[in-house]
Amino acid sequence: MSIQNQTEDLGVLRFITAGSVDDGKSTLIGRLLYDSKAVLSDQLSALSRAKNKRTLGDEIDLSLLTDGLEAEREQGITIDVAYRYFQTVRRKFIIADTPGHEQYTRNMVTGASTADAAIILIDPTRVTTVDGKTELLAQTKRHSAIVKLLGLQHVIVAINKMDLIDYSEQRFDEIRDAYVELAAHLKLADVRFVPVSALKGDNVVQASERMPWYAGEPLLQLLEALPVRRAQHALRFPVQWVARQDGHQADDFRGYMGRVESGEVSVGDTIVVLPANREATVAEIVAPVTGGTASVDRAFAGQCVTLRLSEDVDVSRGDTFVAPGDAPQPARKLDADLCWFDEEPLSMQRKYLLKQTSNTVFARVSAVREVFDVKTLLQASDRQSLSMNDIGAVSLTLQKPVVADVYETQPATGAFVLIDEATNHTVAAGMIRAFSA
Repeated sequence: MSIQNQTEDLGVLRFITAGSVDDGKSTLIGRLLYDSKAVLSDQLSALSRAKNKRTLGDEIDLSLLTDGLEAEREQGITIDVAYRYFQTVRRKFIIADTPGHEQYTRNMVTGASTADAAIILIDPTRVTTVDGKTELLAQTKRHSAIVKLLGLQHVIVAINKMDLIDYSEQRFDEIRDAYVELAAHLKLADVRFVPVSALKGDNVVQASERMPWYAGEPLLQLLEALPVRRAQHALRFPVQWVARQDGHQADDFRGYMGRVESGEVSVGDTIVVLPANREATVAEIVAPVTGGTASVDRAFAGQCVTLRLSEDVDVSRGDTFVAPGDAPQPARKLDADLCWFDEEPLSMQRKYLLKQTSNTVFARVSAVREVFDVKTLLQASDRQSLSMNDIGAVSLTLQKPVVADVYETQPATGAFVLIDEATNHTVAAGMIRAFSA
């Protein structure tokens, strides 16, 4: 097989780095970029002179390659999600360097929502062992639980800073065994382990001579070989805007603008408009091109287009076009998993705004069924609220029905956010698990 064919088969891998503060996420990404020759010479020169670098002399602080905000460089922590792009002869990569601090867990959820894989970093110097039991940090457990909720296909556990524990195989095995227990509890399907030193470059791009006991592949080779399944979902086209020209003109144009969230649509296709449950035929698809717009025959998931229908159907923002025979039933009651972001705890006495695709409706949390305890890994069923960074299973009642799917089958229409009506803060991200009667 040629290199070109290998590249075509492997495609793009989207992955995140996650873990607690100071586990070395930014340094690891910097090392990946640096050792794979994905950093320009002028970037290296600027980094060697950076005023906030935490290395001596001309040595480069690799974490600054991803920590772009001034506040991040001053405080030495990642605050926002930083996206970086690079490629090897085998594959292209999109990296999301996500924050480790508990205060910015919401940003980690944002980065993970579009990823295929996660690198969970663990600093072995901060992992404690009490009475023979190895205890992982709470944030490591929380991020692993979020990775499971969002349905990421692969997890690579990078036990970092091996240089600080003299490249100890015994300590690596202890931490690996502790994470295997966590993964089994969370039902994580594909978990792989690699001992690395992002600072020294061990097992990041090249195999380390200082850990001959590790028989596996370096991190980059693992990433290059990960299989990515692109699920084939049915058509979902939420209408964001109705474009209408002057009705007195001869070319009275009515188009429906939005993004194809999943599936594809072609000219001549029959679609169903929900929630009205009316059938119509796609007469034209208008897509943006260089210098303007043009009519095209087909549109695919991720494309922003305007659809014109043959029939005169009443359509407004918030309606959804779906394929015939695959029309979900609009629902007012949902069971969902929530990641709570706000400092103000969840209140079942308050109304929130639920934003799902182009829909925004009032919602109440009618029940808190379980809250995940990241310390004990147990589900507490005696709590009636969620606090900042809690993960819980809830039931919601909406003011009016929305066209939605279960997150596992259609992530684009199975995800939502809750917004506080008074403050306009995004207080939670949710994944729909079921519909209630």
